[in-house]
Amino acid sequence: MKAFSELQNGHFCTSRLLSFCLSTDPNHRSNVPCRLTFASAAAPAATLSSSAVSADINKPLVVVGSANADIYVEIDRLPKQGETVAARDGQTLAGGKGANQACCSGRLAHPTYFVGQIGDDAHGRLIEDALRLGGVRLDRLARVVAAPTGFAVVMLEPDGQNSIIIIGGANMRGWPDKVRREDLETVATAGVVLLQREIPDRINIQVAEAAKNAGVPVILDAGGVEGPIPDELIKAVDILSPNESELERLTGMPTETFEEITLAVMKCHEMGVKKVLLKLGSKGSALFVEGEKALRQAAIPASEVVDTTGAGDTFTAAFAVALVEGMSLKGCLEFAAAAASLCVEVKGAIASMPERTAVLERLQSVDAKGRHAS
Repeated sequence: MKAFSELQNGHFCTSRLLSFCLSTDPNHRSNVPCRLTFASAAAPAATLSSSAVSADINKPLVVVGSANADIYVEIDRLPKQGETVAARDGQTLAGGKGANQACCSGRLAHPTYFVGQIGDDAHGRLIEDALRLGGVRLDRLARVVAAPTGFAVVMLEPDGQNSIIIIGGANMRGWPDKVRREDLETVATAGVVLLQREIPDRINIQVAEAAKNAGVPVILDAGGVEGPIPDELIKAVDILSPNESELERLTGMPTETFEEITLAVMKCHEMGVKKVLLKLGSKGSALFVEGEKALRQAAIPASEVVDTTGAGDTFTAAFAVALVEGMSLKGCLEFAAAAASLCVEVKGAIASMPERTAVLERLQSVDAKGRHAS
């Protein structure tokens, strides 16, 4: 079965893609406190190549990462030091880079597991409900009593831009010294593993090394803590996915122009990263494969930019879904760009993750360069 065959070379067929079925029942969920053993697959996923990936599209996407309650504060402008400003509105929504990416994958109708931790509190139940509604399997979600659920304060300005402060909570505390065997077995069954930097590096390292040993490609979203990425993690990652500011911070090099970006990416290659998936916001995206010409993708216009929160997570997760389902790398970029353009049209992170049908419709409405079709 090749669900994405019609997307190759820019040809789209909605009816065939809509016939794609989950290999697991998304309505079947386990209670969070109970951890169930997930049987290991008979064979690992194919190693990532520089062109199309030959993969079993029925293998799940496994996201290991953070889950936060996002406390939204809508403001006209950021306060100055020592200043108090009044918010226009506020609400609490489920989020966190890991949960965002898992829900995006689930809504794109791909089998998805989330390995993460929440606290035994109302915020944790909010996240659990959001993941379940997003079609994510919860077998590997753990509730810890030693720490509250992580949360973030999202200061949203009228133009949709945001500033975010993260409190780690259960994302950073309560993890065992060694990743649980059942979690690593889940990782070994994956088609692709997604990681971010909002959980301890030591957890990411163990997961990435287990995935590498099983032949499972790993995508590391560079968002999260600001410290340098450990060498052990870099060496076990297939694709590093930063945005411009994260690339600048990781390399210590300017990223104002595409020429400067290219030089900074070359430094990532020197660090041991063979592929860099760069998110450029309104300027689109680019995939750099060492020794090859960069693949560039224009941003697909949104009807209105309401909130950019979660757009990067949507892009990364949609790229991963397309990748595991056998799409060309250029096709992966187009699919991810369409998903991200839909995300920014809705307030909230998980709330803005698009359904597969909406992404296909957006792809049909534009050409490969991101222009609306006439």
